[in-house]
Amino acid sequence: MTGKTEERLEELGNGVFAHVQLDGGWCLNNSGIIVGSDSTVVIDTAATMRRATLLRDRISELSARPVTTVVNTHHHGDHCFGNCVFGPETSIVAHDLARTELDAGGLALTKLWPDVDWGDVRLRLPDLTFPHQITLHQGGHEIQLIHVGPAHTTNDIVAWLPGPRVLFAGDVVMNGAAPFTLMGSVQGSLAAIERLRALGPEVIVPGHGPVGGPELLDANARYLRWIQRLAAAGTTAGLTPLAVARTAGFGEFAELLDGERVVGNLVRAYAEARGGEPGEPLDVMAAFGQMIEFHGSTPTCFA
Repeated sequence: MTGKTEERLEELGNGVFAHVQLDGGWCLNNSGIIVGSDSTVVIDTAATMRRATLLRDRISELSARPVTTVVNTHHHGDHCFGNCVFGPETSIVAHDLARTELDAGGLALTKLWPDVDWGDVRLRLPDLTFPHQITLHQGGHEIQLIHVGPAHTTNDIVAWLPGPRVLFAGDVVMNGAAPFTLMGSVQGSLAAIERLRALGPEVIVPGHGPVGGPELLDANARYLRWIQRLAAAGTTAGLTPLAVARTAGFGEFAELLDGERVVGNLVRAYAEARGGEPGEPLDVMAAFGQMIEFHGSTPTCFA
């Protein structure tokens, strides 16, 4: 790896692994690998062909058992563009809306960072979708796929392994990077965190950043409540989200990666403060433009 990035494989026990891409900033997501007695399940793929192929190679080094199922926790490209490195024998599973959103958005993410070497990524849509919850019983593992959105997006699912009490949280939970709710919901994210807390996870694999435990739920909730407080004060004062972001005291959140997400989060929080429905469509590109203005340039993506 070059630049700021590294990747590592962490064994979580009983054939369960986290494939972690650091530093966890834009498009450097985490994946899960669950090796069973006769098959392997993968939770999320990667943004670029190089990184997706690396993930596939790590899986083959772990086990010769075939990858029969890939789960996409939501529709963003860093979690599903790498679907295309897996063959037709592998089923892709996601929420109903994840397929809809991925089909509609296509490879648009690549246009945000044209200098990234995306490789020959090709869109591969989920071929098994569900609305609320399903359970995979595969290779001796029970894997509960639970829709908890709108949160990070409208279509977030988590993968919960009740046996080892391991939670693959997707981007509903971040570690060391700012949460991001522009395409989902601030209040919905807080509700999702409480649902995850009720599961009683002992190990949490966030969508981005190092593996942690239940303390990640607390940290994400504190950030989101801070966003709500900023939005309440900003709407009362008649300030724009960008103006509020520029004068905010970041405090404990100052060291989080991708701090410009505060603007997008405030755009969503403002909409909700005015009575908007969680997950309702907003002008995402306009909000990204404000995030770029806040940052002073397009944020760097190390994918």
